[in-house]
Amino acid sequence: MHVLVTTDTLSGVWSYTRELVSGLITRGNRVTLISLGEIPLPQQTSWMDGLRGLSYHPTAFRLEWMQEAEQDLSDSFAYLRSLIAELKPDLLHFNHFCFGAIEAEQPRIVVAHGDYLSWWKAVHGTEPAPSRWLRWYRQTVVQGLRNADAVVAPSFWMLDTLQNCFGAPARGSVIYNGRNPIFFNPYLAKDDCVLAIGRLLDAGKQVNLITQHRHPVPVCIVGSEPPMERLKLPIRADVKVSAGESTVALKGPQTEAQLRNLYGRSAIYAATSRYEPFGMAALEAALSRCAIIANDIPSFREVWGDAALYFDSNDAGSLAEIIRRLSDQRDLCRAYANRAYNRARERFTSKRMTDEYLALYGELLQPQRAVA
Repeated sequence: MHVLVTTDTLSGVWSYTRELVSGLITRGNRVTLISLGEIPLPQQTSWMDGLRGLSYHPTAFRLEWMQEAEQDLSDSFAYLRSLIAELKPDLLHFNHFCFGAIEAEQPRIVVAHGDYLSWWKAVHGTEPAPSRWLRWYRQTVVQGLRNADAVVAPSFWMLDTLQNCFGAPARGSVIYNGRNPIFFNPYLAKDDCVLAIGRLLDAGKQVNLITQHRHPVPVCIVGSEPPMERLKLPIRADVKVSAGESTVALKGPQTEAQLRNLYGRSAIYAATSRYEPFGMAALEAALSRCAIIANDIPSFREVWGDAALYFDSNDAGSLAEIIRRLSDQRDLCRAYANRAYNRARERFTSKRMTDEYLALYGELLQPQRAVA
């Protein structure tokens, strides 16, 4: 089977794509991969080395949630149409809403990793102000969803949210994201510290919650930009996670090996997002045997169940109290780390995700095979 897949290089969709494409190829399938957003750096594409059956086409077309995306849409459609006509793949797997509207003989899957409207509502608590761009965006998403042969979401919360914002697709299903446990080390000795991932000024990730109170253990925030205003806690740049003092360490982008080490050595992971259709970083932390403290939002409850501890929704004080509790009760911290690890291994592996996508592909291709 030959699958054409679109992805982007600016979000967690890239990690999802890595897992899916690797899984498809190891099962003997061919994949044509097209990326949008920015041309990736060599370290971002190193995982493709040695994957026979993969053809990669990087592009710099804007993503549909970007304000200027409308200018690129006709060009990106034309580019995809030409590739589809030339390569004749068996199935089209789009990680962008807009491409569901492409006319093609092949079955079209659209995967909804998140959308601008539901993000805005979660972050701001209101509908975004009407604008010409917003009308264009809504229409583009609706057309993509209506024309897709199948719409997949990474959680039931995301699927329900999608239906509330844009209407129910003809065929909607949930396939949880997955990661390969081999990329993470759950056996490193743990330091008494907390890890969080996200830009400090990202209102959706809201890792700034962790900077609003003093904690009994060091905190490390990865992927942060310099603070724009004075924080309540002292800030030290690029310190060791096990610094042993009550500070917040801000780290810039980390290599895969560096991030694996941070996950592996951190006792606690703080999943602070107020908008998270699935949460790939929390999964990576769980596969590294971190105890998960999650914001009490429906998607985290759905994914982690009783395998995580939850702080009151968007409440920095509640988050600080649970950090203090796990710091004081080492056995409880280890117990929740094991719960998160076991749930991740049982439910959220790349193998399980690939199996479910292949089953969906088979269902969509069955009518065509019957005709042939």
